[in-house]
Amino acid sequence: MKVALVHELLTVRGGAERVLRVLAEMFPDAPIHTLLYKEELFREWLPAERVIVSKLQNSIFNSQFSISRFNHHLFLNRFPKAVEAWDFFDYDLVISSSSAFAHGIITNGKPKHISYIHSPARYLWDRTHDVLARANPLQRMYLERTFHRLRIWDAEAARRADVLLAASTEVQRRIELYWRRESEIVYPPVDDFWFEDIPESKSESYYLIVSTLAPYKRIDLAIEACNRLNLPLQIAGDGSHRRKLQKIAGPTVKFLGYTDTPTLKRLYANAKAVIFPGYEDFGLVPLEAAAAGTPTIAYRGGGALETIIEGTTGEFFAEPTTDSLVTTLQKYEQKKYSESAAREQAERFRRQHFEEGIRAAINRL
Repeated sequence: MKVALVHELLTVRGGAERVLRVLAEMFPDAPIHTLLYKEELFREWLPAERVIVSKLQNSIFNSQFSISRFNHHLFLNRFPKAVEAWDFFDYDLVISSSSAFAHGIITNGKPKHISYIHSPARYLWDRTHDVLARANPLQRMYLERTFHRLRIWDAEAARRADVLLAASTEVQRRIELYWRRESEIVYPPVDDFWFEDIPESKSESYYLIVSTLAPYKRIDLAIEACNRLNLPLQIAGDGSHRRKLQKIAGPTVKFLGYTDTPTLKRLYANAKAVIFPGYEDFGLVPLEAAAAGTPTIAYRGGGALETIIEGTTGEFFAEPTTDSLVTTLQKYEQKKYSESAAREQAERFRRQHFEEGIRAAINRL
């Protein structure tokens, strides 16, 4: 069976890209189609010789204008045509990994298409007004028109895949709400690596965030809460929101940037708790932390409700506010959490279960 993989953007390393990495290992001969590719970030995960980029790669990343290289979201209206331009006629199966555009590929009816949906594009549907509220008048005018056109395309393109796989119950709900399609749930995988060679002793001296630095991740809540309580916070990850976050960070907050996987494992294992402050579609971070025996303090909503057992593997704060998170941090006591219970919860989401779900979907199709 000749397989191709599709993922819209390989420009940041997040949970969706970790899922793609597992798919790439399941199908080692499959090429990976993507709109944009930053080789310096993905050289070890997804080497360049496997990646097929769109024509936008040269026009954006090789542009003489720096604004193009660092603000590729200005080109959103060109992404649908770019994903539709790929030709998959010679393949038997295409698996797309989609958070916005990849589900919209055209297969011309020959290869089967399974689309793994991390979420219908949040900025086109349930987060539109949040995005527009942060824009200046000129940006708002551009985005309103662009989002309107993209919503029409998105709703039509959602009918193209033969099978939709949802990353969580929350994502399945959105697929039905916005696209009016049924889907099957296959939870993202926690790689076996996270369960191996866990450090035996915990320093428990700091709180930890592992995330891309984007506004919707609500990392500002964690920074403000730790500023107020004078708590040590380490932030592993990078992104467009970093400068703004650094401006509000107090002396107890440390930005680590992108960290390699072994370092990240040590950070998980030695943290007092992981803070997961955003409303996420699923979120692998609480499960990777649980594999290391570390609890998570998360906002009560979205995918975190499917991965965290309250009082056993972590705690929730009720409102998306600094005050609510501060209250939970003040009550938090790590001694009440069992490392073995945390690891048992993470085991339910091991890579084996993900691979079984993908292969079962292929066999049914």
